Amino acid sequence: MRDIMGMMKEMAGLKAKMEAMQAELDETLVEGQSGAGLVKVTLSAKGALKAVSIDPELLKPEDREMVEDLLLAAHADARTKTENVIAGKMQALTGGLPLPPGFKLPF
Repeated sequence: MRDIMGMMKEMAGLKAKMEAMQAELDETLVEGQSGAGLVKVTLSAKGALKAVSIDPELLKPEDREMVEDLLLAAHADARTKTENVIAGKMQALTGGLPLPPGFKLPF
């Protein structure tokens, strides 16, 4: 019975840590880029698009499709990085808990 009580206490502490991590993810910024840095996007670690930067050399009408593709690639790069940030924070948060394989915490 003590193990269950201890686990319940750990879960309560985990909830508080999860809330703090959510706030931190809102403020953590990740930059993705493509075209050797010609296009950059900045996302919050929760995936909200915060900024887009396009090198002026790319702003020619005939390069519109290329710029659109580079934006997509930069966004994909930033999303991958945000997923890595979240995974690292989750690992640090749940590292000592005996969670079953495949267990996902909501957020």
